[in-house]
Amino acid sequence: MSRHIVVIGGAGYIGSVLVSALLEQGNQVTVVDDLWFGGESLLPFLPLQRFRLVKADVSTSRELDRVMQDADGVVHLAALVGFPACDRAGRETTWRVNVEATKRVYEAAAHAGVRRFIYASSYSNYGHAEGDATVTEESPLFPQSLYAESKIAAERFLLDQTAHNGISTVCLRLATVFGLSPRTRFDLMVNQFVLEAFSKRRLVLYQQDFKRSFVHVRDVARAMALVLDAPDDHVRGQVFNIGSEKLNTTKSYLVELLRKHWTDIQLEMRDVNFGGDMRSLHVSFEKARSILGFEAQLSLEEGINDLCWVLENNVIWEPQSDHYRNHPAILV
Repeated sequence: MSRHIVVIGGAGYIGSVLVSALLEQGNQVTVVDDLWFGGESLLPFLPLQRFRLVKADVSTSRELDRVMQDADGVVHLAALVGFPACDRAGRETTWRVNVEATKRVYEAAAHAGVRRFIYASSYSNYGHAEGDATVTEESPLFPQSLYAESKIAAERFLLDQTAHNGISTVCLRLATVFGLSPRTRFDLMVNQFVLEAFSKRRLVLYQQDFKRSFVHVRDVARAMALVLDAPDDHVRGQVFNIGSEKLNTTKSYLVELLRKHWTDIQLEMRDVNFGGDMRSLHVSFEKARSILGFEAQLSLEEGINDLCWVLENNVIWEPQSDHYRNHPAILV
């Protein structure tokens, strides 16, 4: 059945992959994006009658009300993503983009009678876990950054609203995303490691034994499509961790995978403790598996192999460009 899905921030890293998947399913898709990082990722879709691109800042634009009128679902991806970007922007801007704009999008969707609202959140919200405890959706939240604080505030608003009106809201706490996209980012951990290993044969390693969780960008898009299709009583007002226990690992393991491609990689170990995202977590994804039927399909090795091939064959021109980053490197 064809639906009309509005993707807020659809020109971005996750959005451009999701748009492709939704169009392939036969849906009508409208992207609302301010095109801060350009819109080249959506060029192949522009000739399609089932696709529409609206350039707008969702925090101020009146376009939202018109766009939402016949929408069946909304996926809200637009945000300042990650603690470096949020710290650089400051609290006022972060709150305007990540919290107030989310409220504006939700209110437009609710007013239009949209059936399903998906919010892209983050497993950064958990902050840290005591000992070796496995983190589930019921675990307490200990935000370690302005970014996580803003995501938690937006989640709470959305889940509170779900109890009072007809729109069915679902929050997805994504693990650290990796892999190729029409708008590939090289400021995400795995992707950045691959680029630095390729271009410098050198990696700066800190928190090397901290546990992190990862998920391929194509698996994220697949999870969102599953949520759009799920029965209302399965997902309404729910939070799901999106990732895989098989992808709970450390930076040291990433180095092992990269050395299969470049054996001469040099490591520089640093003892770094900055006021930001210092989480070390082992995350459970059982809820998404049992309720949504979601199982991540793509491994770290597959994602790294794709990235290595693209860089070695010059498929992405000037990968060091700021065009492929949402924020400057944390360490140089």
